Amino acid sequence: MQAEIITIGDEILIGQIVDTNSAFIGKALNSIGVSVYQITSIQDDKQHILKALAEAEANADIIIVTGGLGPTKDDITKHTICDYFNDTLVRDASVTENIKRLWRDYVKKPIQQVNLDQAFIPSKAKVLMNLVGSAPGMWIEKDNKVFVSMPGVPFEMKALMQEQVLPKLKIKYKRPFIMHKTLLTYGMGESMIAAKIEDWEDNLPKHIKLAYLPNLGKVRLRLSGKGFDEQLLNTEIENQIKIVLPLIEDVFTGFEDDGDLEVLIARELTRLNKTLSLAESCTGGKLTQTFTQHPGASSYFKGGTVTYATQTKTDILNVLESIINDYSVVSAEVAEAMAIQCRKLYKSDYAISTTGNAGPDKGDADAEIGTVYIAIASENHVFSQKFELGNNRTRVIIKAVNKALELFKKEIFKN
Repeated sequence: MQAEIITIGDEILIGQIVDTNSAFIGKALNSIGVSVYQITSIQDDKQHILKALAEAEANADIIIVTGGLGPTKDDITKHTICDYFNDTLVRDASVTENIKRLWRDYVKKPIQQVNLDQAFIPSKAKVLMNLVGSAPGMWIEKDNKVFVSMPGVPFEMKALMQEQVLPKLKIKYKRPFIMHKTLLTYGMGESMIAAKIEDWEDNLPKHIKLAYLPNLGKVRLRLSGKGFDEQLLNTEIENQIKIVLPLIEDVFTGFEDDGDLEVLIARELTRLNKTLSLAESCTGGKLTQTFTQHPGASSYFKGGTVTYATQTKTDILNVLESIINDYSVVSAEVAEAMAIQCRKLYKSDYAISTTGNAGPDKGDADAEIGTVYIAIASENHVFSQKFELGNNRTRVIIKAVNKALELFKKEIFKN
């Protein structure tokens, strides 16, 4: 059972917006046993839409289209669908009433004819009532294939997908189970991991696949299986995990279902009733954001400071000028002093500091671009580690954040 997703909109192709709809739809389809064969983004152009529909029909059983259903003249999807199915538009009374309800209850302004005309749909289509927007979804069947057209507005599409499209697909088709289990690793590149697990990977059953998902210092290993016996498939995947875990135990940090590394750290800090603070220089607040993006961070996170310029390290953190002058602002000694002083400033159990040269030039430091020191301080101990993280500024910062998480995870889980 395969699907193809088509997103319509020049705004996607010129990079004005990011196509998050496809990611949501793909994940939703996968959850009910439907594999996505292809995702295509196309222009608001009649011939381009017709060509995409024809190609999708040849490739897939289910064709999901989003975008181009607005009230303005540049929204041509409905008219083009009519051409594709040799159909005509007809006004649907239930959609008209829904549009009037939305204007009465929420818009509270005079309704325009262009809005009422959104009640026109192809005569061969079944209405997917959009209770949160004026453009209805449409469901058309042809030769046991399903074509679904939905608005491109994400919250409207999501509501239609969850409440109407998925339930209807589950009724119409017998589908296999698709199961994913993702292992998280830190501190080793994908090629080295691949070498460690090569024999295991070569002996995986044909219906279980492994994918490597690298991201600057961390690699996700995703096992994916497909079958009609859910319990058997789950058992097979769990057995494969038991085999591979001893091979990667030095870099394995948990499962994606359990949350990212900062979530595991937060959970452990909460369990230990310990707190954390951060002193960032080269990471510029990214490490702080990594923790505070998750709800409940205030229970373990005391605060953070970005002492980006050399002077602020002395003014805010009280790092001695003599240490900076003797060892350079990018050094183990300064990183450790930052962590110690940060822990004192915020009265936390642990503190992490970062200092380095992310580029593109050396700034106040003598260190080469890509040099980063990360330090961790606790009540009776402080240590640091030096990293060489390349010469791309963005990559250096992200890698530094990942390395800080990796180091701190080892520190708090070592007992």
